[in-house]
Amino acid sequence: MRRLVYYIASTLDGFIAGPDGSDPTGPDGFWPVPEEYVQHLVSEYPETLPGPARAALSVTADGTHFDTVLEGRRSYEIGLRAGVTDAYPHLRHLVFSRTLGESPDPAVELIADDPLATVRELKQQHGKDIWLIGGAELAGALYSEIDGLIIKLSPMTIGTGIPLFSDKAVFDPRGWDLTDHTVLKCGAAFLTYARKTPDASRSSTS
Repeated sequence: MRRLVYYIASTLDGFIAGPDGSDPTGPDGFWPVPEEYVQHLVSEYPETLPGPARAALSVTADGTHFDTVLEGRRSYEIGLRAGVTDAYPHLRHLVFSRTLGESPDPAVELIADDPLATVRELKQQHGKDIWLIGGAELAGALYSEIDGLIIKLSPMTIGTGIPLFSDKAVFDPRGWDLTDHTVLKCGAAFLTYARKTPDASRSSTS
């Protein structure tokens, strides 16, 4: 069965964006993106690069991780403000919103239904894993369905901002197995986790 994987960049103090929610890697962002970091994305996660970046870097690889991307309205609107209606034309692209009247792009599926029910249905379909790009509100709503985490950990702190999960996430402590890790010379780390089963989580603390 397909898995839902929250693949997201985070600061050391657990924030995915500044307080205003804007793109931390954008032209006015606070998050520097070293060349080494970009090249790691190209080689290991090419499907997670936005379409314009793929074109600029001459990336054509399909990638091996994801064929579907999910995001909330606020996350999606970051691209819209930059004039990009579909940042991931090479993936099936679903945007969850109850306020957007219609999709700004024919290739982007606008979903007003319950995210949990939608994800459970997607998991039953054939394909690669499902990429949860964010933001924090959607990640909080889908907390119980997340099977894996890939944290792109930046060697910086910002003090406050948008956390990994919004307060839509219920209090539900979960254990995670570190299944892979890569630390770059620039200090960034790619940390891959798989959710422990409930029995494994209990036994590890007993």
